[in-house]
Amino acid sequence: MQYLKTYLKKITDRGNTKLAESIEKTANDVGNKHIKTFSFSSHEIGLLLGNVQSGKTGQMFGIICKAADLGFPVFVLLTTDNVVLQQQTLDRVKADLEGFCICGENDAALFAENSLMDPVIIVLKKNVRMLKLWANILNSTGFMKGNPLFIIDDEADAASLNTLVNRNRQSSINKYLDSIKNGSSSSLYLQVTGTPQAIFLQTLASGWHPYFTYYFQPGDAYLGGDFFFPSSGKPDCVSFLEKLKMPMREVVVRHLLVSAQILLSGGKVSNCLFHPSVRVAVHKKIEGDIQKELNWCIENIDIELKNELSRQYADLNPSRSQKCSLEDLSVKVKEILTENQFKVLVMNGKNDVESSDYEDGCNFVVGGNTLGRGVTFPGLQTIYYTRTSKKPQADTMWQHSRMFGYDRDPGMMKVYIDENLYKLFADINATNNSIIAQVEKGIEDVKIYYPEGLNPTRKNVLDNDHVEIISGGTNYYPFNPDNDSIEDISKLLEAFSETEPYYQVSLRLVKEILAHIIPSSDFKLQAFCSVIDTILSEHPTGQGILIVRRERNVAQGTGALLSPNDWQLGGTFTDKVVLTMYQVTGTKGWGGKKLWVPNIKLPSNTMYYDVIEEDA
Repeated sequence: MQYLKTYLKKITDRGNTKLAESIEKTANDVGNKHIKTFSFSSHEIGLLLGNVQSGKTGQMFGIICKAADLGFPVFVLLTTDNVVLQQQTLDRVKADLEGFCICGENDAALFAENSLMDPVIIVLKKNVRMLKLWANILNSTGFMKGNPLFIIDDEADAASLNTLVNRNRQSSINKYLDSIKNGSSSSLYLQVTGTPQAIFLQTLASGWHPYFTYYFQPGDAYLGGDFFFPSSGKPDCVSFLEKLKMPMREVVVRHLLVSAQILLSGGKVSNCLFHPSVRVAVHKKIEGDIQKELNWCIENIDIELKNELSRQYADLNPSRSQKCSLEDLSVKVKEILTENQFKVLVMNGKNDVESSDYEDGCNFVVGGNTLGRGVTFPGLQTIYYTRTSKKPQADTMWQHSRMFGYDRDPGMMKVYIDENLYKLFADINATNNSIIAQVEKGIEDVKIYYPEGLNPTRKNVLDNDHVEIISGGTNYYPFNPDNDSIEDISKLLEAFSETEPYYQVSLRLVKEILAHIIPSSDFKLQAFCSVIDTILSEHPTGQGILIVRRERNVAQGTGALLSPNDWQLGGTFTDKVVLTMYQVTGTKGWGGKKLWVPNIKLPSNTMYYDVIEEDA
């Protein structure tokens, strides 16, 4: 049986040709480059990277089918520790994939009975009890002693990594995942996520840093980071809460208007999401505020509400339906309000809300952590986001941005957010784009950087002994450097006079100069070059500042290499890499040689994260 061909036909038969083409490309790219070359005697790890809510499940299924075509007999598909999500995934596997023996968490007998006659897909949630159970089942049957295992870990950065790395212990989920993969003769472990920060900051020695990364592009209709948080300017779909007189009324009236447009145009659902805080008391207050504004709308339905609807009507630009008249929309809003055709739902540990509760009609949904990974909101058009943290984490914030997806009308999207939070999201999007650019250019040592005050991920999964932070705006130089050829550097720098204050040069020249430096261990040359590669991956013509000074009678180890004037000059360039090259006389240390000593300063107010491997 041709598993991939069968799966793609099923998608095409459903009328989704573009999706089938995207999945076929991903499956064949990953299959031909990484699965075909698999040795069937090693344990390897890779990463499938996609944007949040951009359709990773279909891509995962395509890779499973390709791997089955290439001889993998057993697949373990891991979901987050959520009963509903595990069941949804199991149901979808059964509906989409043919020719497989599909096992849920309680299907050990079915697994044994099948005896690998058909390739097996086991769908498990990342729960200690379940992982322990199936580690025992896989090991006890004996099937895996001579067979490879293919593990697909959805949201791999969420629970799989070792949270006890800094205590020299192994967290339970991480331990049982190790047991499952190492219990087979060989394995290919595919991490899948839209937020890979924690994964890229794992060491190779940990066994959880990917050997390869594949990024798949989202489809044309996808609204993602660049739509909401472009590199310059604020899009029309974003409103800053500080600039609104009555923000809650604005949000409620806007959503009633959008819902009326969608429902009158044959749409089924229109959702509005409020994400204020993790605290239940805050959720309760927001629920009360929403209800208060809905009551105001009902009490002022004929005059004041109509004026509000009229004011917001001009800002409504549906692109997936014909814009209804203001009169028709006013009548529909009146019907939604007077006939109680709306719901206010609170999602948190105190309230049970099923996905069926917000799959149709006009809904106002309030929540905190429950609005994170795996939860999707169909027809999400209006978002009110004010959640803040003293120590914000980029991956958590991005997973909470549920506005991304395919089934939104771009002309009616609206995000209400604090201005400082918007800036944080824009910074996260910029780094996401940098990560993707590095992956697409084949850069293996992917670099991650964020503004000061924004952490890439939670600290308990980062090995303190191996993750180093390089601070932008700080001058770095090696205490005890050498040159592989003083003459070669002198020739490279021949055209640059020390009488000129500075030169603007290509970052590629900066890299070429640094290639001749033999650093001491205190100077992370490889990390600096990786940061330059990161900048070049986004801006191939990237520019830096070069300052050249000769015959400098500087003593080695005095603390500051640069003269006060050169230190001050370099400091004026806050948004560029500044490389200052001093040719020291060698009369005060430096091995008695006329060495070239580099001083490098990266763009300011930014923290660059570097993973130091054991042999570094």
